[in-house]
Amino acid sequence: MAELRHSSSIGGRATPSPRKRDDVTSPLSSDNHPLHDDDDGGRDRYPRDRFRSLFSNHFQLLDESARFYSNNFKILLLLISVIVFAGIFSVYSVISRLNAPYLCKKDGITLHCPRVKEPPSLWENPLSTTTSWKPCAERCIGAISDLPEANETNGYIFIHAEGGLNQQRIAICNAVAVAKIMNATLILPVLKQDQIWKDQTKFEDIFDVDHFIDYLKDDVQIVRDIPSWFTDKSELFTSIRRTVKNIPKYAPAQFYIDNVLPRIKEKKIMALKPFVDRLGYDNVPQEINRLRCRVNYHALKFLPEIDDMAEQLVARMRNRTGSPNPFMALHLRFEKGMVGLSFCDFVGTRAEKALMGLYRLKEWPRRFKLLFVQDGSHLWPLALQKRKEGRCPLEPGEVAVMLRAMGYPKETQIYVASGQVYGGQNRMAPLRNMFPNLVTKEELTTKDELDGFRKHVTSLAALDFLVCLKSDVFVMTHGGNFAKLIIGARRYMGHRQKSIKPDKGLLSKSLGDPYMGWATFVEDVVMTHQTRTGLPEATFPNYDIWENPLTPCMCKA
Repeated sequence: MAELRHSSSIGGRATPSPRKRDDVTSPLSSDNHPLHDDDDGGRDRYPRDRFRSLFSNHFQLLDESARFYSNNFKILLLLISVIVFAGIFSVYSVISRLNAPYLCKKDGITLHCPRVKEPPSLWENPLSTTTSWKPCAERCIGAISDLPEANETNGYIFIHAEGGLNQQRIAICNAVAVAKIMNATLILPVLKQDQIWKDQTKFEDIFDVDHFIDYLKDDVQIVRDIPSWFTDKSELFTSIRRTVKNIPKYAPAQFYIDNVLPRIKEKKIMALKPFVDRLGYDNVPQEINRLRCRVNYHALKFLPEIDDMAEQLVARMRNRTGSPNPFMALHLRFEKGMVGLSFCDFVGTRAEKALMGLYRLKEWPRRFKLLFVQDGSHLWPLALQKRKEGRCPLEPGEVAVMLRAMGYPKETQIYVASGQVYGGQNRMAPLRNMFPNLVTKEELTTKDELDGFRKHVTSLAALDFLVCLKSDVFVMTHGGNFAKLIIGARRYMGHRQKSIKPDKGLLSKSLGDPYMGWATFVEDVVMTHQTRTGLPEATFPNYDIWENPLTPCMCKA
């Protein structure tokens, strides 16, 4: 009925009005059949001819209309298909974005992240970017030294090297440099116990003293002990008359010449205290900075037994799979002390936050009162800003997501240099589940093998230092002297070894974006960290030489 109604309407529109229709000759009539009014046969034939004519017109129009609507229907069907496909794609995109607040699927304390194709430079920096510089801070063999005898210099200086192993290492390098600036004799530094490390290690318990003195014999006079003519040795440790206390941080070389040297000439022996970061970088002569590199990379050698144990650890890491394999060293700075000192906010229960608040109040009372409200469980808004600026330690789960985005597979062998991780196994679970081949020096050795090193905390730290130094890839998670010295030493050795310094600001922004998709995150991480792998980088003002020794300590190849 619908088709018929459609045809009738077309026919009605195409047929002339009744008055005009009588005057129009049918398209079916011909000259051989004239129509006559008085011819009965003509009168009978006229209605039939006209009827045939009308139906012919109707069917012709119907055919054209059907073709027209058929073409339109095909176009309409194509448009609907495109719209449906676009709708499905949009819905999928929205669902994908909404389902990716943490980029990876979380199953309890386990993270599941998509696998990423391994890039060709996964385990080392591209050769083309690492061949333009070579180390040049070693001593000159056969050079004639005009260095005066120890008792003929301008006097003696004595320092306490404070802090942990790596802060002590920097202080020793600076002490040699200051002795050179003032033409003074350096008394072998004392490694001072501090409130955090609580270690009684002496210089000779960790470093090869004979090599240290011999290697620098053409640069600075170094003696093992306070000279015998100075009878009251306790005075050197306690008397203010024998101590230079007004040395500013990052002091220029000229400050020592103008303010410290006259007192040394007068008293003949002086202690410099405190001595943490008391020598600048861009305000001292380049040869002095090169001397500091000589001390750091060539003169300061660990004892042979520490070197040998570290070599065994490296060999065991490379052969854990039964065949030679590269390995990564991860410096995971997420101990309770570091978390507390950072004054950053981390995921945890209300009870955990309250306990951390009490710990911070006990250890850093003045700073705590500035940053926290009375109950210590809520972080002051400015402390939250530190995370956005990338000034907070990376959590183990964040490290896991970053490494997976960079392309490191589940099978990666990882040596973890770390103290006791805050939060224990639950905090480590996301990292360990994504990278199950995590090991520490305790897991690579027997109890008997490590017992000889346990009496000195710095000896254990030295083992971690050497394994990280010799790893194929080194990854830091927070700042500090350990990571800074490792990255600098690996650069000095030729830039070939990858040393990854995470962009924590980018990670904080991406991991906090509920609409960040995995593909976008991977692209951002890979692109950003292409230039953060220990490649050659010019030293700029106020940039310390421990992390980047390029300009003063390396030469064009």
